[in-house]
Amino acid sequence: MPARDAVDPLAVLDPSARRAGPRVRVGVGAAVVLFVLAVAVAALMSFGAGGGGDQSRIEASDDRADASADPSSTVAAPTVLVHVLGAVVRPGLVELDAGARVVDAIAAAGGLAPDADPAGVNLARLLVDGEQLAVPVIGQAPPPAAGGGATAPGAVPADGLVHLNSAGVAELDTLPRIGPALAQRILDWREANGPFTSVDQLLDVAGIGDTVFAGLESLVAL
Repeated sequence: MPARDAVDPLAVLDPSARRAGPRVRVGVGAAVVLFVLAVAVAALMSFGAGGGGDQSRIEASDDRADASADPSSTVAAPTVLVHVLGAVVRPGLVELDAGARVVDAIAAAGGLAPDADPAGVNLARLLVDGEQLAVPVIGQAPPPAAGGGATAPGAVPADGLVHLNSAGVAELDTLPRIGPALAQRILDWREANGPFTSVDQLLDVAGIGDTVFAGLESLVAL
């Protein structure tokens, strides 16, 4: 069987190429190849531009999400700091939300000790920032309330003495030669060093010398 002539692809694309010489066919083929390459390059550039835009939008969205998740942008809720001592499991400083009550401070200090007298404190009383809460043991006279429940100026405690570990500024101010400024220094010393263990420690408070202490010694107790 006689062999069939091979089909020239350039002749299919351009029938006139059958009649054109070799140089013409080469030129037409080159033009076709360039056209295909131009279309391909245009398509790739269009795809790349669209993808970059999407990526930039995603990154911008991520940045906004990170900013909204920044914990420093939140406002901290107000708190109160209370010194709990006496008949509790873990005496010391406790930090509570504003509006907390005495029962919350005792719970934060581990609860009442086995020998505590629950009737010695008002569990429903609202706490004041910076106050000292003393829980008595059974049989012990409840100390004067500190902080928000301090004795009014000029009032005399039940036992006639001012208790250094629970008195507020108003109670200390009733002592001779102790004004509000010196009373505050006593509270500051107590907060920095813990409860008084001896009345003589009043001499460690700036502004209280031997003469002032001599007029206080018989009027105060721990």
